[in-house]
Formats: sequence, C-alpha cells, structure tokens
Amino acid sequence: MSRINKLLYSVVFVLCLPLNVVLGQDILTPEEAFQLALENNYGIKIATNNVEVAENNTNVLNTGYLPTLTGNAGGSIDRQNTEGQLANGETRVAEGAETRRYNASLNLNYTLFDGLGRHYNYKQLKEQYQLSQLEARETIENTMLELFSIYYTVAQLSENATVLEETLTISKDRLTRAEYQFEYGQDTKLAVLNAEVDINNDSINLINAEQQLKNTKRDLNVVIGNTMVSGFEVDTIVTFPLLLNKEELFQKTLTNNVTLMQIEQNIKISDFTIKSNKSGYLPTVGLQGSYGWNESNNNSPLAFTLQNTSTGFSAGVNLTWNLFDGGATITRIKNAKLDLENQKLQKELVLTEVQRNFNNAWDDYQNKLKIYRVQEDNIKTSKNNFERTQEKFKLGQVTSIEFRQAQLNLINAELSRNQAKYDAKFAEMTLLQISGELLNVNF
Repeated sequence: MSRINKLLYSVVFVLCLPLNVVLGQDILTPEEAFQLALENNYGIKIATNNVEVAENNTNVLNTGYLPTLTGNAGGSIDRQNTEGQLANGETRVAEGAETRRYNASLNLNYTLFDGLGRHYNYKQLKEQYQLSQLEARETIENTMLELFSIYYTVAQLSENATVLEETLTISKDRLTRAEYQFEYGQDTKLAVLNAEVDINNDSINLINAEQQLKNTKRDLNVVIGNTMVSGFEVDTIVTFPLLLNKEELFQKTLTNNVTLMQIEQNIKISDFTIKSNKSGYLPTVGLQGSYGWNESNNNSPLAFTLQNTSTGFSAGVNLTWNLFDGGATITRIKNAKLDLENQKLQKELVLTEVQRNFNNAWDDYQNKLKIYRVQEDNIKTSKNNFERTQEKFKLGQVTSIEFRQAQLNLINAELSRNQAKYDAKFAEMTLLQISGELLNVNF
C-alpha cells in the first residue's frame, strides 16, 4: 500500500469509528468535531467525489486497451419504371418494379499497437488518481485547520463569557455594598453611581461576548455540516502534549507536506506526457473484423435473379504511420519538456517556501507557548492582587476606584491568558499541518 493510500485509509478508518455525538449533547469535544467534519463537511464530500471520478478514469474501460464492437443494420425499398430491349429486339416494360434490400453486420476494431501512447496515458491516469487523493487530503487538512480555528475561538469566547459573568457578579456585589454604606452614611452617593456605571459596562461587555459566541458557534456548525443543535458547548481544556523535535519534524515535513507531494505527482505526470506525445513518431497497427448479411429481392421481369442473399466474414490488419504531421508532434513534445522543467522549478520554489513556513510556524509556536506560560504566571499575580484589594475594600482601606482598577487588571489578565492559550494551540495545529501530521493528531 502506498504512502498516499495509507493516509487516505486512515481518514476512512476515522469515518468508520462509532460516533458518540448525539444531537443536543452538552459537550462537543475536538475528537467529535473532527469526526463530524470528516463525515458531513460539504467541501470534503466534494473532494471525495472527485477522487472517485479520478479512480473511475483509471479503469480498464477508459484506457483504450479494449476493442470496439459496433452493429449496423438497414433496409431500403426502390420502386422504378424500367424499359429494356432484349437481344432479339423485343422490348419489355416493367412498371412499378420493386427492389427490396436488407443488410446487417457486426464490426470489430482493435488497436494492437499505437506507439505506446495508451500505455503512458494509462500511467498518467494512475498518477492523476494519486494527485486527486492528495488534493482531497489538502482539502481535508485545510478544513480541519479551519475547524480547529473556529472551535478554539468558541472555547476562548466561552471562557471569556465566564470571566465577564464573574466580573458582573462581583460588580453587583459591590453595588449592594455601596448602597448599604450610603444608607448608613458610611459613603457618598458617588460610590453608588460609580458602581452602577461599572455594572452597566460589565453588562454590555457580557452581552457582546455572548452574541459573538453565538455567531461563532454557528460558524462551527457550518464546518461540521450543520449537525449540531443550538445550545452545545465545547471543551475548554487544552493541553500541549507534543514534545516536538525541530529536526525530526522538519524531516517529516519534507516527506509528508501535501504541497510538496503534489509537486512530485505533477512531475511524474509531466514525464509521462512527454512519453505519450513521443508515440506520435511511431506507427499504429490495428485489427478489423466484420461479419455481415445482405439480402436483395427484385420482382422486375428484367432482373436475372429475383432474390440474392449473401453472408460472410472478413478480417484484416491495417498499419497507419503518420510520417509527417506538419510538426505538431514535435511542438507538443517541446512544450511538454518545458512544462516538466517548470514543474521542477516549481518544486524548488515550493521547497523554499515550505522551509520558510515551517521555520516561521515553529518559532511562532514556541513564542506563543512562552507567552501563554507568562500569562499563567501573570494570572497568579493578578488574582493575588485582586484578592488582597478586595479584602481591603471590604475593610474600607481602599477606594472603589482602586478596587475597580484591581478588578480590571484581573479581567485583562484572564482574557489575555485565554487569548494566549488558544493562540498557542492553533499555532501547534498550523505547525502540524505544514509538517503533514495534522490528520494524525492525538487529542
């Protein structure tokens, strides 16, 4: 089994796995979203059909190796007024003389040799089939990258909404405290007004976050083929289990990157195109066979025979050699060689771009992981600062403005941490896609 077939076999195997997602289920995991997209995404379905078309084209029925068999049949009626003179001088007239003719035949044509043109065309079709598999894999990879981008955006927005809900709860508690303090003369009306303004701002932020979350969930549902009902949630637990070695991953990139593999297939196809065009220099040898039946009925008094029937078989071999076609074959071969050269140059260009993209993705992944770890430490500091400020606020040792600032610092730290976490995860997915390992990811 070729490497390409193994890759697509693994995808088909995933499609055959039991699907644990049920409409209305609370949590949609990355594994389940992956399976749903494979099975229901419209772009993937179209790509799969294109692979089937390419596979059909490699069938022996489309190669020209089989003979052609045609059947012909016909009949005619001829009515004529005829006048004839016999040798003795007698003249005879036949009015409305009718002649009926019938025929039927089977004709077989088979090309014994066509200069190896169909041989290389068949090899070219097989390479086209391999290329269509790679194109389908590229569609699947791009769809999965889009899926993970939207999925982790939903997860981030879900966590952001939770943070904003907690913030609103704290702000409401602060308003209650400010109202009690104002009622008992421990604070001014200004503290109450400030708390109300902050509640309004927190409410607006939460409303916007929830609406954005709903919209992004709809985007996710489109990618997985509109298979989920409203109200589903996603998994917000993210891990980074990959202990990646840059050099090993780069070697996998050179072997498994789908763009490089497509270039290799195009080079093979171009090489077979040259060989196929060279078949124009060689002769074509064909075999012909025919079996026919003919019958003629003639009621004319001038006819020597009233009925004539014949059946028979004929066969032959023909050779056709286009000694000069005006230079068309030479031109096709020259252009095919140039196309092959362009494909090789394209390979060098793509190889350079893939190497650049890999290095950029590797550095981006490493940097985003570092930022995420820094943001995790920042969360601890911000939480500690907020909790201390909150205790002092309850004791009346800090103002509401200072408390609000500590609260905002915590909000920003949590939102930044969420952003950094999912940025790092998506950077990991991008790196795996470049290296050709995205479809082998372990969730």
